[in-house]
Amino acid sequence: MDLMKVLTEGQIKAELPRIEVGDTVRVHVLIKEGTRERIQVFEGTIIAKKHGGIQETMTVRRVSHGVGIEKVFPIHSPHVSKVELVRKGKVRRAKLYYLRNRVGKAAKVKEDI
Repeated sequence: MDLMKVLTEGQIKAELPRIEVGDTVRVHVLIKEGTRERIQVFEGTIIAKKHGGIQETMTVRRVSHGVGIEKVFPIHSPHVSKVELVRKGKVRRAKLYYLRNRVGKAAKVKEDI
């Protein structure tokens, strides 16, 4: 168990903002296309966080051209270069899967002031 702890200590990101379910975030992802690399930004609402420690993931949802898109990001992955907090959300659930069935303004999360 100590060996696993030593291996993961250098890989866990310390500079992450405090993000929770319901927050709107901007995730900067490193995309490799052949020999070239670029950063792609995915902005959306966190509808779920799973696991913990080094294998922690977050599911980010956004609606683009009327189609809902969800991506699961491993938070401590080297491909996730940066996570920006856009706004805090006020929610009372740990998982916001009910947002999948809502359309328009009903699919918005209130802002936590």
